[in-house]
Amino acid sequence: MPTLLIHLQIGDPTLVEEGEEAPNFTLQADDGREVSLSDYRGKKVVLYFYPKDGTPGCTQEAVEFRNLSKEFEKEDIMILGVSKDSVKSHQNFKQKHGLPFTLLSDPEGKVLDLYDVWKKRSLYGRTFMGTERTTFLIDENGIIRKIYRKVKVKGHAQICLLNLKSP
Repeated sequence: MPTLLIHLQIGDPTLVEEGEEAPNFTLQADDGREVSLSDYRGKKVVLYFYPKDGTPGCTQEAVEFRNLSKEFEKEDIMILGVSKDSVKSHQNFKQKHGLPFTLLSDPEGKVLDLYDVWKKRSLYGRTFMGTERTTFLIDENGIIRKIYRKVKVKGHAQICLLNLKSP
């Protein structure tokens, strides 16, 4: 009798779910240092994935997080933005918009795959692979408390803050 083998592959949507431990990773930050998600154990984390530095939606999202950064700081919540952009691109984006949080570079898309945010997308009738704007709210113990997929930018940072605030 044949045996059926089932295995998970990168990009399988069952890999990352609410209530599970957030997969650890290490990426290069905008300041050149290596940053691991595990470095933030003991703190709440907003881990947000976005398509591209400097585009209108991504700029609006980053600016909304920037505008609320003092509120996030008061609650001891760290903000980490991830895209495929280079460290240099992140540096320029961060400087241009005065972003006070860390941007991580994932040029090979390994973490994008790990978190299942590298998806088939379409724009103006053209289909392509790209980053689906997604945010993971992670608690002090590294557990994913909330996942927002296909994020609508306006007001999203405020929603994240409200959902992570201490009771």
